[in-house]
Amino acid sequence: MLEVKCSSVTPEVVLKASGHVEKFTDLMVKDEKTGTCFWADHLLKDFCKEKLEKDLSLPVEKLYARPETAQGIFVNFLKLYNYKGNKLPFAAAQIGQAFRNEISPRQGLLRVREFTLAEIEHFVDPEDKSHPKFADVANLEFLMFPREEQISGQQANKFCLGEAVSKGIVSNETLGYFLGRVYLFLTRLGIDKERLRFRQHLANEMAHYAADCWDAEIECSYGWIECVGIADRSAFDLRAHAAMDEKEAMEMKAVLETKGELEFHVCTLGKAVSIKSNMVSISKVIKKEHQRVFTPSVIEPSFGIGRIIYCLFEHSFHTRPSKASDEQLNVFRFPPLVAPIKCTVFPLVQNPKYEEVAKKISKSLTAGGIFCETDSTGSSIGKKYARADEIGMPFAITVDSVDSVTIRERDSRDQIRVKVEDVRKVVKKLISGRHTWPELQRRYPA
Repeated sequence: MLEVKCSSVTPEVVLKASGHVEKFTDLMVKDEKTGTCFWADHLLKDFCKEKLEKDLSLPVEKLYARPETAQGIFVNFLKLYNYKGNKLPFAAAQIGQAFRNEISPRQGLLRVREFTLAEIEHFVDPEDKSHPKFADVANLEFLMFPREEQISGQQANKFCLGEAVSKGIVSNETLGYFLGRVYLFLTRLGIDKERLRFRQHLANEMAHYAADCWDAEIECSYGWIECVGIADRSAFDLRAHAAMDEKEAMEMKAVLETKGELEFHVCTLGKAVSIKSNMVSISKVIKKEHQRVFTPSVIEPSFGIGRIIYCLFEHSFHTRPSKASDEQLNVFRFPPLVAPIKCTVFPLVQNPKYEEVAKKISKSLTAGGIFCETDSTGSSIGKKYARADEIGMPFAITVDSVDSVTIRERDSRDQIRVKVEDVRKVVKKLISGRHTWPELQRRYPA
């Protein structure tokens, strides 16, 4: 079974062809004054039953396809804060679709209207942005492009992350910690560290909410592409939402004082409810707190999944000459950790005994959570290797005996010999990174 993930926004021609535009239609009526639409059959039923004395209309609100996942986390901050025992720092993460009104989608799959975002919102004391694990990444060295170097026309240079934080190039430890973790994440995926840099936003590029911001940019055929943004959003978002909540509360209070009653629609109940002025009290109070009160700041790494994957494809793509002809063979050198298919299993020759062993190994790998494919075609072993290399499988298991098999590594094209019962254990060690290929070559000679 193949897994696919298609876009949420669908062209009209697709739904016309499928019959959805023509067949899935309902008679609607529209309120000329408010612009609200209703199903005609539902409206008649409601009118004849319980809605005779009630307002038929629902509140009309503007809704937007979200430009980021972060706002959903911010509006749920209090729930998340309570869940974490009312203690800072803590973080929340979300992966989902985001949308941008891209005027001119271009550059292949890099500038699109719909894409997948993975975002972390790390809430921290604005007066203490140290990080307990910063020492784990402080000695990392990688290409950084501070705004001063950009303004003076210099190139990106390698900086030690710890020194960059101590000198104030990176504004705080928590921001620096996430810069380091993003670097480790991208390089572990297979991004070339020499074509990865962290560029600081210029003053005129900064988003309205940002106190500092760095982009992890990856070089590809389209130039340097922003793939991850690491921003210190300060306390802007939480303060803005708190101010909006206070404004709405004051508006509710004014309506209750003038009309004595406030009506609003409850979506979960599917009906309008009203509260009287004697049911609620809204007032400002001065409360003496024997503690420091503050609005948390937010450090946000935001990952553009599609862009990262695109750049990974480019950085992993290589060619090498074919032994059988003059053509160049295509190879995706995905690290075993991220290769979609970890290995292929096939018998050396079409032999019932070997085919049975291949099936046994395939079942064992699948049971161990290792995604593999079997190749039962009659092609030569060279062509089977080439097919596996072309889609990035790091290992090929060839059954040439009922007791043992060879495991071939894609990039070196070297082999080791392993007992059938040890295959799953060895492959797991390789894809987890616990053991390197040279280590296993010494342990399992061909």
